[in-house]
Amino acid sequence: MTRITVKTDADGRIAGFVASGHAGASRDGEYDLICSAVSALTTTAVNALEAVGGIKARVEVEDGYLSCFLPGGLDEGQQQRAQIILETILTGLNNIEESYPKWIRIETRNGGKPNA
Repeated sequence: MTRITVKTDADGRIAGFVASGHAGASRDGEYDLICSAVSALTTTAVNALEAVGGIKARVEVEDGYLSCFLPGGLDEGQQQRAQIILETILTGLNNIEESYPKWIRIETRNGGKPNA
């Protein structure tokens, strides 16, 4: 199962996310479409933060693992662009979870200090 943990700051803004695990939805020898969809969305989040938002996120990637967190000190415009990008990606991930709850689980953890 793929697990996505979305972390929000004390102000309720998305601070970042961690995606880990493999969905395991494919049959032997077939490509896992759910893992591919999750990978496409999470990678798009990282790339869009930089290309569209002008934000260099803190990113770590390994096999079956991607973490992406906003850096501190973002100005208001960057913060707004980051939230639009992250909320859009999260919408797509939630849609996948609704369709394939056996293979993907999304959890939100609130709290922490703001990225200001």
